[in-house]
Amino acid sequence: MDALSSQSNLAGYRAVIEGVFHFGKAVTMMMTAAGTVAPSKVLVLGAGVAGLQAIATARSLGAVVSAFDVRPAAKEQVESLGAKFIEVPAEEAGETKGGYAREMSEEYKRKQSELIAETIKKNDIVITTALIPNKPAPVLITEDMVKTMKMGSVIVDLAAASGGNCPLTELDKVVEKHGVTLIGYANLPSHVAVDASALYARNLYNFVSTLLAEKGEINIKWDDELVKGTLVAAGK
Repeated sequence: MDALSSQSNLAGYRAVIEGVFHFGKAVTMMMTAAGTVAPSKVLVLGAGVAGLQAIATARSLGAVVSAFDVRPAAKEQVESLGAKFIEVPAEEAGETKGGYAREMSEEYKRKQSELIAETIKKNDIVITTALIPNKPAPVLITEDMVKTMKMGSVIVDLAAASGGNCPLTELDKVVEKHGVTLIGYANLPSHVAVDASALYARNLYNFVSTLLAEKGEINIKWDDELVKGTLVAAGK
């Protein structure tokens, strides 16, 4: 039933495709008679559903991938996909009870910013997916960090609709700033519309079918957790 997951999965996949398309070099390593092409380096900031799919897609294309997330539990998931996990040592928990990332302390943010600033200059394609429920997207990549990136690098900002993880991102536009291409498409799943529609239709079917009795009659279970969180009818 989880439409957020199904669409985020496609967004993570498409983010890599967009990043590679706008990047001016090959992604995979090539050893040829004319010389060797080094593999591109991809950094994924935020290892939720979209981030993990971005990691898997970039790895399948032959890139060297590293990833960062505030949730310690993400480390095992990232490493299981063959990527390197970049970690900020901290004692505070980085996730809510529902498993989503939460806003961290100012001290953590400072350490995080320093780590990202040091890491980002070594990468070719950066994909940002960090979101905080009901709040503007956290700024992970500052303008000063962009200035340190290699010429021709690419940032794909999946948080563009919520303000962006980089302040230089422009909503629904592809722009170049300081020699770096920034992609700010708000609806990446629409770029793979056939699959997005099919998965979303299945999400809706799985939800609506729980509201039906065996004979096809509507039988809403008002005490059900899913109904409480999503359905509004007759003032309830």
